[in-house]
Amino acid sequence: MRRVVCNGQRLGLRDVTEADVAALHAIYGDPTVTQHMPFAPRSLREVAGLVDRAMEAACAEPRLLYVLAVVDAERRDLIGVARLHVEADHPHSAEIGFGLHPHQWGRGTGTDLVRLLLSFGFKQLGLHRIWGARSPSNLPAQLAMLTAGMVEEGRIRHHVHTPHGWRDSIVHSAIEDEWTER
Repeated sequence: MRRVVCNGQRLGLRDVTEADVAALHAIYGDPTVTQHMPFAPRSLREVAGLVDRAMEAACAEPRLLYVLAVVDAERRDLIGVARLHVEADHPHSAEIGFGLHPHQWGRGTGTDLVRLLLSFGFKQLGLHRIWGARSPSNLPAQLAMLTAGMVEEGRIRHHVHTPHGWRDSIVHSAIEDEWTER
């Protein structure tokens, strides 16, 4: 298994571990954070299960799923979670997703995180296309993806079933030969 270590100026990415469950629960268990996600806030037990499955996926060959702790570069504390899922049928394409602790909101952290995910995917994994889907009402995610260099592609109607019913998704993408690290 190849461990992920990817460092930027303000943030770092690393594989999640069992020691991260409580910090991840502060994100996945927060109704404010999960309001744009396709699931209700998670219990501590559910987050522990997610971490167990992420650690199993990290051992798969080929590795298709990366669930990564987002850490502050200086303090090294966990401030978010990122996910990159390589498509099995299209191994040069991957979907990203992310969530940040609310105390990181409004500070440019989301943009830095998207940039770091793009850099990781293009430079370390050799991907050609990276895409992400967001809730139409998640304007901070829109701003983060656009500012990081992703292009808004369009709307997928009734794409995700949430606890509140069907929701559309807005898709953004970056292509390796068009993307420049900013």
